[in-house]
Amino acid sequence: MPRMPKKLKKELAFFLNDRGRMTYNDLCRKCQHTCKQSFRAVVVECPQYLSKRAKKKKEEPA
Repeated sequence: MPRMPKKLKKELAFFLNDRGRMTYNDLCRKCQHTCKQSFRAVVVECPQYLSKRAKKKKEEPA
């Protein structure tokens, strides 16, 4: 893997693991959207993510 310039390394430090590679959160790894979050983030809030256990919103009659 090619070396990363110092400026880019500082900019992406939150995403780099101990081996210097970009690492995303488990929920974001297979996601097709560009709103990827770091593996260091504890709370993940993603508008595109919908778990299978999430309660479906009921539509109110007008």
